[in-house]
Amino acid sequence: MQLYDTLSRQKKELPSPEEHPVITMYSCGPTVYDDTHIGHMRRYVMDDVLKRTLQFFGYKIKHVMNITDVGHLTGDDDSGEDKLEKGAAKHGKTVWDIAKEYEEQFWLTMQAINVSKEDITILHATENIPEMIALVKQLENKGFTYDTPEAVYFDVTKFEGYGKLSGQKIEEKIQAVREDVHIDTNKKHPADFALWFKRTGRFADHTMHWESPWGDGFPGWHIECSAMSMKGLETETIDIHTGGIDHIPVHHENEIAQSEGATGKPFVTWWVHHAFLQVDGEKMSKSKSNFFTLNDILEHEIDPLSLRLLFMQTSYRKPMNFTWDAARAANTSFHELVSCYQELKKHSSDTFDPAKTSGGAQFFFKKFISTLSNDLNITGALGEMWYMLRSDDCSRAEKFSLLDKLDAILGLHLGAQEAVSIEIPAEVQERASKRAEARENKDFKASDDLRKEIEKKGYTIEDMPEGYVVKKQ
Repeated sequence: MQLYDTLSRQKKELPSPEEHPVITMYSCGPTVYDDTHIGHMRRYVMDDVLKRTLQFFGYKIKHVMNITDVGHLTGDDDSGEDKLEKGAAKHGKTVWDIAKEYEEQFWLTMQAINVSKEDITILHATENIPEMIALVKQLENKGFTYDTPEAVYFDVTKFEGYGKLSGQKIEEKIQAVREDVHIDTNKKHPADFALWFKRTGRFADHTMHWESPWGDGFPGWHIECSAMSMKGLETETIDIHTGGIDHIPVHHENEIAQSEGATGKPFVTWWVHHAFLQVDGEKMSKSKSNFFTLNDILEHEIDPLSLRLLFMQTSYRKPMNFTWDAARAANTSFHELVSCYQELKKHSSDTFDPAKTSGGAQFFFKKFISTLSNDLNITGALGEMWYMLRSDDCSRAEKFSLLDKLDAILGLHLGAQEAVSIEIPAEVQERASKRAEARENKDFKASDDLRKEIEKKGYTIEDMPEGYVVKKQ
């Protein structure tokens, strides 16, 4: 399998499961201060599809995700306020309550789109402070840090290759100059980033704080991921690290610098970054009233799993535009797929012999594998799946077997769903029956005319080797 690596800017082949049986995978988790939205949903669905694909190919996955419940500031340059503190002030609650509430919402959303936390090691920032302090101390001993009255900073000029992930040179980093932005005048370089904030000045009343060799305070956001990934995965070089493309220029750049500065080893082998999700062609924002959550999906009577199907229709490396029309179309496709699965299941295990698989079934299976192997091309694999389901080259038993295997990657829980019953009007059923007779009699003009009449009524008819299916458009 080949997977695109942001750092090398090319697809790189993974070693075989025999050579490298366990893949270590770290996912940048949520900062739990606000609602989980559909952008988060897309990101973690695609992480889940990646993991399922690797498991399908025979790898065992050791997966760690962090929960950021302290230290993530509103500005990438350490100029803003702590997001948890901001959320607590906004809602009139404690930071601990805010973190608990929004983490629960996050996992409820993940459950709805079938992203399970059961096989993920979940680490909370507030529970791993000693590991962060130890990593900062390690960097200090190696000469990468300096101390100011406000914070302990990582000196980016001491790390050769800073900027290699984003391709941005150190001299291109510009100090924020807005009047409402706080600037530590003791910072040596605009790109230097805080490893540990001291409980003084603007953070004098910070609720979450711990003792450290540099005084009472709390960790910077970047150090959290390095410390928790290496602790949870028990390695200093991670196979796969995922996140959004917005993390490339600062957060992940800083993770590389501090991790490799501390260990002297490459930090990540494959950097996997997900492109943005827009809504109606615009950036999602509460101020634009286009900020959608699981509740919005349910209020529109859309099955959350159909949203999972929608996300897989665009490559993880390409921007995706969400519209309600697209969501409704995906909902229809999802229920169509469930109905197809249930119908095929009736003709499955009693007659299917894997040892006597037809050439058509073998062809489609190989196509699935080769397509997925090309940088997680689940979009192409979906296209092959629909083509296979409409093909005459496989028996129903073979189609069921292939669809069942593919669902292990899709994660749509097709076997656990109930087919949505659509009542077909008698006149449409009558035309469909007459069309079947016309086809049997090889009267293709009459057959085509009846198909058009059926479509004018708002229905489609799909021919299968054993008959036909009428569906609502």
